[in-house]
Amino acid sequence: MSAATKFEDPRVNSRIVAAYRARTAGSGALAAEAAELLPSGIAHDSRYLEPWGIYVERAKGSHKWDVDGNRYVDYFGGHGALILGHGHPQVAAAIAEAAEQGAQFGANHPREIAWVRAIQRLVPSAERVRFTSSGTEATLMAVRLARAFSGRSTLLRFQGHFHGWHDHMTAGYSNHFDGSPTPGVLRGITDKTVLVAPGDTDAVAAALATNPDIAAIILEPTGSSFGQVPLRPSFLHALRDLTTRHGVLLIFDEVITGFRTSRGGAQAAFGIRPDLSTFAKILAGGMPGGAVAGRPEILALLDFKATAAAGREKIGHPGTFNANPVSAAAGIAALGILAESDANDVASARAESLRAGMNEVLMRENLPWAVYGTTSGFHLFLNPQGRAITPASFDPHAVDFAEMKAQPAQLTNRLRLAMLVNGVDLNPRLGGFTSAAHSELDIADTVHAFGESLRMLRAEGELA
Repeated sequence: MSAATKFEDPRVNSRIVAAYRARTAGSGALAAEAAELLPSGIAHDSRYLEPWGIYVERAKGSHKWDVDGNRYVDYFGGHGALILGHGHPQVAAAIAEAAEQGAQFGANHPREIAWVRAIQRLVPSAERVRFTSSGTEATLMAVRLARAFSGRSTLLRFQGHFHGWHDHMTAGYSNHFDGSPTPGVLRGITDKTVLVAPGDTDAVAAALATNPDIAAIILEPTGSSFGQVPLRPSFLHALRDLTTRHGVLLIFDEVITGFRTSRGGAQAAFGIRPDLSTFAKILAGGMPGGAVAGRPEILALLDFKATAAAGREKIGHPGTFNANPVSAAAGIAALGILAESDANDVASARAESLRAGMNEVLMRENLPWAVYGTTSGFHLFLNPQGRAITPASFDPHAVDFAEMKAQPAQLTNRLRLAMLVNGVDLNPRLGGFTSAAHSELDIADTVHAFGESLRMLRAEGELA
């Protein structure tokens, strides 16, 4: 192959990559600097993108602007935290007021109580609440509480479900589906985890019947990655029944679904009362913060007087930024807005319009892919096995979780870059979150960008 021919080969010299590089030169320069300072030059795995990710300078509403001045319709949504959009004026004012009064007291403060009340207004199962600094910390505490309360050691989880990055949760999310430990994790920890295929009621029933050491079941109640691999509500009801019969605690990880699937989370939407719930993201109005909430007798294991009276050892729980006053102020404001407005409904309506518009593009382009999701989320299925589907006929419940998550790496990368070139930021799974700040014009612009991006991919030979 001559040099000239090689240069014209779009698979070797991608016009999409070249356009992205030209558009984001400032981000590229910062990425080169970061590569000398941070592993892979990033602070969160999902921000990894080849040749580099964008560096954002500011954001407002449904948009963000990078250091090169490019504006994007944002569906990353602060990793799902921003159901009200960036910089909602009431939330921003609450943050500013709290920061002025002091960012860290090292003492109790009135906003702790108000924050709990704001949660309880929306989530009836949150009879007691303990704040943490993140969702990962919240799931770690939920597991510790479940084991201490039940006197059992084993945790049942579902393949593909994400519950943070602590040792109990690393295997079986994106790899190690056999339950073997990931690097740095002790075998003894994973030996006390049972991994089950999502949605398999019979497998759960068998595990509970044969393993009396199971303390709790934890899951993302709409399915992994906010329903990228969705679960039927009937499965959740079956879990509630099985756990009750076997004396096993049911933990809903509502770090993403909390206050998004409905004001009261997935548990309110599906009419199920878990024993414990974990929250973060929207909980703190886009600021750092998390919580574990649930039955008083379980959270009593954190209580000095209750454990002393019961003759039990208290579970220790420090945390410098637990219920940080600035995060509390943001959370109180955000949850108050959700309670008193139609923000959830608006965000869900925008996502429904977006899914429909993107599927129309797929039909027009004659691509056997599909865009699906519920409430304020959307996911793009790239059909890696070449199934005979259309957007209208696609049933995400009929596809194995591994296939649902098996997005072709190069195609995924090129499509993300193309969407960024066309002014839209998706998450690494080729999906995202809508917010109450997204407008119908944003949706129309995104649908147009999707069509343009597919044409760019076709010109590169990435599509048939």
